[in-house]
Amino acid sequence: MKLTWYGHSAFRAEIDGAVILIDPFFTGNPAFEGDIAAISRGVSHIVVTHAHGDHVGDTLAIAEKTGATVITNYDLAMHLASNGLKNFQPMNTGGSVDLGPFSVTLVRADHSAGMGEGGVNVPVGNANGAILKARGEKTLWHMGDTDIFSDMALLAEIHGVEACICPIGDRFTMGGKVAALAMTRFVKPKLAIPCHYGTFPIIDANADAFVAGLKGSDVQALVPRKGEAVSL
Repeated sequence: MKLTWYGHSAFRAEIDGAVILIDPFFTGNPAFEGDIAAISRGVSHIVVTHAHGDHVGDTLAIAEKTGATVITNYDLAMHLASNGLKNFQPMNTGGSVDLGPFSVTLVRADHSAGMGEGGVNVPVGNANGAILKARGEKTLWHMGDTDIFSDMALLAEIHGVEACICPIGDRFTMGGKVAALAMTRFVKPKLAIPCHYGTFPIIDANADAFVAGLKGSDVQALVPRKGEAVSL
């Protein structure tokens, strides 16, 4: 799997037979540096963890341009469909869907979810993490936005998680020290990739606390540079 981070929680994952965007927040993202058209080229699927603007991001525009299938929870899928989304796979927590080249399972995340309606933010479905599985690739868990919870260990065991993208920015999610504990005590992946930091002044600016918390453990910290692909 070739994985590219674009700031905040936005990633592009390339596998045999599919190009997947996860939480494609580009427009309005102060940490984003890149060309949306270039990043969207060849995209076949978009996975959205939950209904917040900094995760839904450019989903509708990219899906319209590319014809990509959007995978997300049922309520958010219906909300996006009411705004013009054509191709989607609705799901809910605990469910899996086989998309051919890969599968997605939505799992628990401890967070809120909502979208703006007439100037008021209203609930839209639940917050989730997404576990991606593809033959010959590491099983990847994008946690979305969440705090630590002990059932992370059970989910990691059920799905055989080998690589984990976890939020570390504090305030709206767990911070770096707690995220490192989640990795070493519960998830225990081979690779841990931080996200949801360095975007806005009110969340943590760097991954230092997360990296420090993983030192001496069996979990390897992978802190990618924005826009540079890494191989998992």
